[in-house]
Amino acid sequence: MNVSNSVIRLGLLGLVLALAAVPAQAQQKALVNTSTSTHAKLSSVDMGSVQWTNGFWAERFDVCQKSMIPTMWALYHSDRNHAYKNFEIAAGLEKGEHKGPPFHDGDFFKLLEALSASYAVTHDPKLDQQLDEAIALIVKVQRPDGYISTQSTIAELNNPSQKAAFKNRLNFETYNLGHLMTAGCVHYRATGKTTLLNAAKKATDYLYNFYKTASPELARNAICPAHYMGVVEMYRTTRDPRYLELAKSLIDIRGLAADIGTDDNQDRIPFRQMQKAGGHAVRANYLFAGAADVYAETGDATLLTTLNKMWDDVTQHKMYVTGACGALYDGVSPDGTAYKPDTVQKIHQAYGRDYQLPNFTAHGETCANIGNVLWNWRMLQVTGDAKYADVLETALYNSVLSGISLDGQRFLYTNPLAYSDALPFHQRWSKDRVDYISLSNCCPPNVVRTIAEVNNYVYSTSDKGLWVNLYGGSTLNTKLKNGAPLKLRQETNYPWDGAVKLTLDQAPKKAFSVFLRVPGWCEGATVLVNGKPVAATLTPGSYAEINRQWKAGDRVELSLPMPAQLVEANPLVEETRNQVAVKRGPIVYCLENKDLTAGQKLSGLVIPAGTSFTPQHKQVENSDVVFLTGQATLMPEAAQWGSQLYRKLPAEKPTTVPVTLIPYYAWGNRGHADMEVWIPVSR
Repeated sequence: MNVSNSVIRLGLLGLVLALAAVPAQAQQKALVNTSTSTHAKLSSVDMGSVQWTNGFWAERFDVCQKSMIPTMWALYHSDRNHAYKNFEIAAGLEKGEHKGPPFHDGDFFKLLEALSASYAVTHDPKLDQQLDEAIALIVKVQRPDGYISTQSTIAELNNPSQKAAFKNRLNFETYNLGHLMTAGCVHYRATGKTTLLNAAKKATDYLYNFYKTASPELARNAICPAHYMGVVEMYRTTRDPRYLELAKSLIDIRGLAADIGTDDNQDRIPFRQMQKAGGHAVRANYLFAGAADVYAETGDATLLTTLNKMWDDVTQHKMYVTGACGALYDGVSPDGTAYKPDTVQKIHQAYGRDYQLPNFTAHGETCANIGNVLWNWRMLQVTGDAKYADVLETALYNSVLSGISLDGQRFLYTNPLAYSDALPFHQRWSKDRVDYISLSNCCPPNVVRTIAEVNNYVYSTSDKGLWVNLYGGSTLNTKLKNGAPLKLRQETNYPWDGAVKLTLDQAPKKAFSVFLRVPGWCEGATVLVNGKPVAATLTPGSYAEINRQWKAGDRVELSLPMPAQLVEANPLVEETRNQVAVKRGPIVYCLENKDLTAGQKLSGLVIPAGTSFTPQHKQVENSDVVFLTGQATLMPEAAQWGSQLYRKLPAEKPTTVPVTLIPYYAWGNRGHADMEVWIPVSR
């Protein structure tokens, strides 16, 4: 019995034609388009409707345009990376072999998504020209049936008798196709052109037909499921019902044959039976994001039940204070009450056990942290619950931005929470940012597209009105759900300052609500409208609703106090017991040995529990960065440790010394350095 009869049951929908060559929702251009998703509470505003004006994200977006995108474009066209060359060879324009990892195509599609998202804001003709050039080449490579993979196509060109497509369920073909789908939707919404979207439609049609006839083993292709998000976004763009049916089936088929599933890919048991987040963190977070997309369209409560379990498990047991995910370079699963050698599997970039959060050896791949953003953004749209915006913001400001240098030209694959040259072993990935991650360059284009798209996360709309999710100097030109136009300006120096002012430049005649997010870390928030207090509940970790009849010129002034706070972890996190992390607003801070005087060591510093910190603006790589200064205790070293494992506690008394902390995302930008986030505390 084939898969179509036993599992997917796509049935007569396979005969349904696409509704139109041009998508029906041409007027809806949101990055993740939940405007007609019946089970999503919030909808995004259109791409390009939010423009950064000044401040933190305006600076990051400017670096993205002037440095990140040009750097990536040049790299992907070089022989060093070979991604563009792979497409030229696959198109028959050049001779040669495929070079690079099997997911190279998908990473190039991420770059095209970054260009498209940037074009939606800047309308830079150079970006448009670069996109046209790349898309024309991609179309040349795509087979008539919609399949596209430079690795397989080149292999078949060089050996015509050997079929290479979809031979291995653990290859990255569907991952690549998924990023093509997402890029196609974003490019269409940004430019109005259907060139890449049409290629994405052919690819989605190919997957639909493939899953109707594939063997059960190949149909279980589960590795890094970016195609779950891609297929749903294609449904939202085209309204082709086959695509939603395919997306539902992709989830249904997971884990139905345990003998071929893996814990690494979260497909050894059915999705709805999952109880704990485990396996490869990037693949897990992409899976959860895709399942949230399917829930938004179907309202399948069994999906939301599992997603809630996974979210609680990750945020309460397995997520770093920076929002990073995937603590272990390598782990095993299952683990716990029983040991069965025949069922234990090696897991790469693993979530690990509850409370297993090492610092020096933290993996925290940048892509996993971006997956955390993608997942929480979708959960926020579904529910309107501010707790998801809190996690999204934490990851964005800390473990996502740490993956790229302030100048936009160097990258980290892993994001540890401590580093020391004294470690007596060599870690697998560089802890200095590098201009090219040769074995796995998936993170650089991913972080670039994320920074290019942050403006799409700032505001949402619902039937009740406007939701302010993130804070940053910007303008908004949009329409509410009822079609009424709305224009406003946001003025703030967030995240360095908690003062936020919203000024309405155009407002609907009918009353509507403005929902202001009060971050979970903020106590004592206040709000004024036109200089006067209003009756609004400002609870940390919630949205404060202000409902009234607004008019042009109205001002909303939100104050979010952000004193530096000392944060401790559950004592079951043994690596951080009796230590604290320093946070100010959404920013996690760290120590670097560059800020110590000669002879001092990070390992000797202790933070007094009652210490206070003073913010100081400084320039690092032409970026405005707020440092924290205060007092700490320096414990005496007495003697060098050498190779000792234990020794008697020195009798010398500690001394008080000045201490400086730098935002975690900015560590390593002043040259090679030792670093730590968690610092011993004295009470």
